[in-house]
Amino acid sequence: MTGRLRKTVVMVGMPGSGKSAVGGALARRLGVEFRDSDDEIQRAADRTIAEIFARDGEAFFRDKEAQVIARLLSGPPAVLSTGAGAFLRPANREAIAEKGLSLWLDADLDLLWSRVRHKDTRPLLRTPDPRATLAELYRVRVPHYAEADIAVRSEPGLSIEEMTDRVIAALAARPDVLAPEPGAERGAR
Repeated sequence: MTGRLRKTVVMVGMPGSGKSAVGGALARRLGVEFRDSDDEIQRAADRTIAEIFARDGEAFFRDKEAQVIARLLSGPPAVLSTGAGAFLRPANREAIAEKGLSLWLDADLDLLWSRVRHKDTRPLLRTPDPRATLAELYRVRVPHYAEADIAVRSEPGLSIEEMTDRVIAALAARPDVLAPEPGAERGAR
């Protein structure tokens, strides 16, 4: 453990940025629960995200996503991974700002493409030109992600553990979010 989490850290960013992988590793390091809003939605609906999109549409999914995020934020401090589109909705940004801290995993388009190009689980990328679709999503979404409380740059070649180190270093600068371990102040003298 590297400190005590005082509020929920909400991982935001593009598909393939590492929200679930880094978020899970961060939760383990901090000794808190890891939550994934997409997993919660799928469990409640007993359907995959792609099936929800196909049957009920994106608007329905986004409404359910907002409800799930609000519920997960009301629990004890944890690490919460959100779907890539969640942070675009102003109500979600407000709920996160009120009860948690948003942390953007900022990866460039080439890195994102290298991570998602062989996956067919992302409904918004099921298009004739998924690379162009990803580029358009990136163009539209990055200004919203830039509103996050903290941004941590993701670079090619970094392991999940190295990214987790970067995230913890960024959180350490926020004692309102990550309290130092008891005795850490004394040991620094």
